[in-house]
This record gives sequence, structure tokens and C-alpha cells, in this order.
Amino acid sequence: MPADALRSLTATLGLSEANTSVEIVGRDPVLQTRFRIGDAAAAALAAAGIAISGVWELRTGRRQDVRVQVPLAAASLISFVFQRLSNTDAPTRDPGLTDFYRTRDDRWFLVHRGFPKNLEAILDLLSCEATPEAVARAVAAQDAQALEDEFGRRGLCGAMVRTEDQWSSHPQAVALAERPVVDVIRVGDSPPEPFQEGDRPLSGIRMLDLTRVLAGPTCGRSLAAHGADVLRIDSPSLPNVPAFVMDTGHGKRSAHLDLKYAAEADRLRELVRGADVFGQGYRLGVMERLGFGPEALHELRPGLVYTSINCYGHTGPWLERPGWEQLAQTVTGIAAEHGGDRPRLLPAAATDYTTGYLAALGTIVALARRAREGGSYHVRVSLSRTGMWLQSLGRTENSGQGATEEMVAPAMIDSDTPRGKLYHLGPVLELSETQPRWELPTVPLGTHEPVWI
Repeated sequence: MPADALRSLTATLGLSEANTSVEIVGRDPVLQTRFRIGDAAAAALAAAGIAISGVWELRTGRRQDVRVQVPLAAASLISFVFQRLSNTDAPTRDPGLTDFYRTRDDRWFLVHRGFPKNLEAILDLLSCEATPEAVARAVAAQDAQALEDEFGRRGLCGAMVRTEDQWSSHPQAVALAERPVVDVIRVGDSPPEPFQEGDRPLSGIRMLDLTRVLAGPTCGRSLAAHGADVLRIDSPSLPNVPAFVMDTGHGKRSAHLDLKYAAEADRLRELVRGADVFGQGYRLGVMERLGFGPEALHELRPGLVYTSINCYGHTGPWLERPGWEQLAQTVTGIAAEHGGDRPRLLPAAATDYTTGYLAALGTIVALARRAREGGSYHVRVSLSRTGMWLQSLGRTENSGQGATEEMVAPAMIDSDTPRGKLYHLGPVLELSETQPRWELPTVPLGTHEPVWI
């Protein structure tokens, strides 16, 4: 039930529903799975709505009513599928060689191609060509555990398929289970920072969004829907997924900075001094080596909310491993259960988008605490911890029929973008006074200057 999922979040974060009407319409199954991914997404969105209602009360003394429709929440987990450009086809995602392959010891192993450098390194490790047949032969000559260990040693994206029981006893799962699905940690003292005047809940809030590929960008997109000024920062030398950039770029400005150059790193530090939120989705150690880890930025800008998103979590033996949505499903047991005889991925980016919603929820909670109590905060979420929370919500008796164009039609909107008119899914969360909306259209990366307006 979505209400149970919602209570698990509000209890963890100490959110009060007093004087707030919360309505979650419908329930799973919606998509073609027995996992309650629609209920989970709806709960995360509703919890964010409760948190925003609390922010609105701090601003105005009034709380808002919150409403989420489970079918639309479920559809939002594949929102990139529904986007359409008027003058051309919207970009699509190419999974490439990402698939499950049999190993020598009769286990399953997920090879995730990732970005080009990752793929090149995988092909070098496997000593094979870039075809599914060649990868299958190479993986079939390896034992699953040894292959996973080597992928981890080289920092590559791949993992052995586990059941939920097998994962629960793994040291990484044990470490994750000790932390809440949304971890909001006060890490330093600073004076309270009340919300500025404005007609939106997050008016005056500035976020630097240094994330790529769904979960992190979804967090920034969510904050922009409530009025935050979100500036996405990308390196011009790093690859991206065009379909996902378009889908998660609503409401943001976008600029390029290459942090390998001192002058551009200094420019980012200046932006941090004027920011309220710093969101990053790199594996542990990357931002620290560049001088933009949480400790350095909290010293530079006391009161900053630093939001970290990764695949495997922020403690435990796997905390530095890279990963994607598919790997979180693979290791936690979701793919094994959903597929049955052969592991199969969910029909949605369930841990990606939901983790983005949870990251936004944690960020809003931290901003409200900063307004009331002061302090610097570190918000931590991960795809695998979200997967474990999803598993804890139980299963439906049957699978759903899937999201259709007719189902999402009432929530589809038009945006005039530099690429043409884009037809896409609008914000799914509904609020009684400040209905979420994006004031800026999605734009190509690097469209703007790296400055605050």
C-alpha cells in the first residue's frame, strides 16, 4: 500500500502531516511487475509534498494539500519514453551490450557498457570484440565471483546476480541496512537561514547540479519544480545520454566547467559561495580529489546542503564502486526475482527516478532544518538502498498492464525548447497553492554561462 510506504518515509524524517491533507489515488500494480514501484514513487513524491508544505508554512503560516496519482507516479519512472519533439524524433536510449550473461559456474552476470571508457576497459578485461556474442563467450569462460571482483578492482560497471537473501548477508547490504533510505546528517554548525521572500516554496534557493543520468538530475528537476534556481554544471569532455538530458533538464540552466583547469575550478568555488545546495552523483573519492568533497565545501560555505547520490551507498566495502540503475537491481535481488528463470530488469528505471525523488525529499528536509535550526547538512541516498526499501514494501498479487499514452495524457505538457516544441510529462506531484511547474525549458548542455542570476 502506498500509505505504508509514505509512513515509512515520514517516520524516518520526522515529517508531520498535521494540518495537511494527503491523498494518494490508486495503487499498484500499474507497470508489468509485482514490485510496488508505482506505490514507492508515489510515496516518495507525497513525502516531498509534505516537506514542501512544511516549507510553505515557514514562509506563510499556511500548509498545503498534497495529492499524487499512483498511475502517473509509475509512468514517471519511464518519463523519457513519452517525450516527443515536434520537428524531429526525441533522442532514445541505446542499451548496447548491457545484458545478463551466463558464467562458467552457471551464475548470471550483468555487464553494463556505461560510457565509452568503461566499455573499452570491459572489452580489454574480457579480451573480446564489442558484440553480444563475443561478450557472452568471454563471460562464459569466467566464474561469476572472480569476474565481479576483477570488475570492482578495475572500477568497472558489472556485477553478479544475487537473490534478495544472498544480498542481505553481503557486507555491503549489511552496511546499507544500518542507514535509512534517506540519510539527512547535520555535519556542522551555522546560523539559521530563513527562506527568502518569494511566491514559490523554494524561491531564492540556489542549487548546483553536478549530476548525470537520471537519479541526480531528477533531484535537481524536482527542486526546480518548486521554484529553486538550479544551475547544472557539466564538463564539456564527459559523455551523457541525450534522452535523459532532455527528460531531466526541465527548469534548469546549464553551463560547462572543466574542473581539471584551476580557473574553472575557482569559478565553481565562487558559485558554491552563493549556493544553498550542491548535488553530486560521482562515486566516493572523485569530488574529494577535485577539491569539492563535502568537508571542503562545508568549510567554504557553512550552511550548505550537500546532496550525494551513488549506486551502492556511502559506507561499506563497495562505497567507491561505480554503478547504474541496472546494477542496483542486479545485486539487491530485484532482477533475479522479477525475471524468474532468467534475470530480467524492471520495466522502468525504478531505483533511478525514485532515488532522485528521495534525494529531493532529503534536500528539502535539510533546507527546512537549516531555516529553523541552522547548520550544514549532508544528504545521502543510493540506488541500492532504494532497491532494498522497495523490496521491503512487499509485492502485488499480479503484474499490471503497463503505462499507456492514454494514461499519461492528462499530465502531458508542451515546452518551447531550443530543439523545438517538446511534448513531455509534467510534474506528477499536486499541491493546492503552489502547483509544481518548470519556468525554464530543457536546453542543450552548456547553453548558459556559469553565473548566478
